Amino acid sequence: MAETSGKTKAQRNTAAKTKTKTKSKSKSRTATKPPAARKAEPQATADGLSRRRLLGTAGAVGAGGLVAGGLGGASVAEAVRKEPDALSGVGSAAVPFHGEHQAGIADPAQAHGHLLAFDLAPGADRKAAAALLRRWSATAAELAEGRAPKGDDTGIALDAGPSSLTVTFGFGRTFFDRTGLADRRPAALEPLPAFSQDALDPKRGDGDLWVQIGADDALVAFHALRLLRRQAGDTVRPRWEMSGFNRTPGATPRPMTQRNLMGQIDGTNNPKPTDAAFDEQIFVPRDRKGPDAWMAGGSYAVVRRIRMLLDSWDNLPLERQERVIGRRKSDGAPLSGGTETTPVDLEKIGPDGALAIAGDAHVRVAAPASNRGATMLRRAFSYHDGFRDDGAPDAGLLFVAWQADPMKGFVPVQRKLDRGDGLSRFLRHEASGLFAVPGGCAEGEYVGQRLLEG
Repeated sequence: MAETSGKTKAQRNTAAKTKTKTKSKSKSRTATKPPAARKAEPQATADGLSRRRLLGTAGAVGAGGLVAGGLGGASVAEAVRKEPDALSGVGSAAVPFHGEHQAGIADPAQAHGHLLAFDLAPGADRKAAAALLRRWSATAAELAEGRAPKGDDTGIALDAGPSSLTVTFGFGRTFFDRTGLADRRPAALEPLPAFSQDALDPKRGDGDLWVQIGADDALVAFHALRLLRRQAGDTVRPRWEMSGFNRTPGATPRPMTQRNLMGQIDGTNNPKPTDAAFDEQIFVPRDRKGPDAWMAGGSYAVVRRIRMLLDSWDNLPLERQERVIGRRKSDGAPLSGGTETTPVDLEKIGPDGALAIAGDAHVRVAAPASNRGATMLRRAFSYHDGFRDDGAPDAGLLFVAWQADPMKGFVPVQRKLDRGDGLSRFLRHEASGLFAVPGGCAEGEYVGQRLLEG
């Protein structure tokens, strides 16, 4: 009998008590929790289960379950999957599509992103462009709420919540010529000047229409991408597309500034929506007058595909990397002292009698204080597109800079970086674009309506 049951009476009693206790704990943890915007469950696993719950289930199985092998493990996993937790904070977080400004500008960059541009097809006019933006805006609004458009859904993101999805639309310089609206093209949409470090591929830059998609779930982001491309029909032709990623919310013990593929904390000095001058620096004034009054509440996006020479960078000693950037790699604190958020002291002298922040350090050259106050909001995604013919990684940054006027934001800063940034030796600018991103729209309206119907 002992060999048949495999356990003594005492062992069976202990197992029964453990099972009852685990069941009680599991039941209490399945209670629905109110979702918190942009706040991930701190211990969520890939399939939505908390580590605490998974460990509790494993404890109930005990050593006997581990000895049982694959069959026992599979049974436990199946039992857990039949009783899933409520949608986590990451999945349930939603960003409203409608509003004064378009979503995806002042919102934190998500874990997954797609940037793509289209050209209007021959014969597509202003009326066709308006119809397309109307379809796209309606779809983006539904997806931002976690709803799938009726009758036109691919099923890619079934079961998923909105996952902080944002969809942002913009117009390139050539859009105005092709829609007969050249007289309403903003002066700020003049072509960007050439920079000595540029190695641009024109096939991967510019375009009539630009779309930025971001979400904290890869399938939710791709779902939006797929639907928008399907709904475009014959009105436009794809010009270029780039996909990127960031760290997933909840992957760190506390919210942190993103790191780029060089391992550096990137974006510490970004302007914040709480700053007094934020709206003035990033958005076109609400009382805008003249031919480009339709841009009130909008912004200008500079898009750059920047390849990082990671093999060269990774071979630098840590101390040298930190001097090139001007910050510690471990915590992002400036070499002038303090923590990540301590203002950089560009005048501080180190123990060796030299500037604590080197003359060509990136944080010095890019600082507003070094560029007559020029400011932009950087909102980037990392990318990795495999390897080049020479074996080097084709990886880097999909850089998106937002500002009220690119000639007062991106251009003066990039000119300074182009001439004296120590980091430029490890970067290659391979694609570029500039887009006018109109303000947001109210329910029942579509993005760009003031331009296309004004």
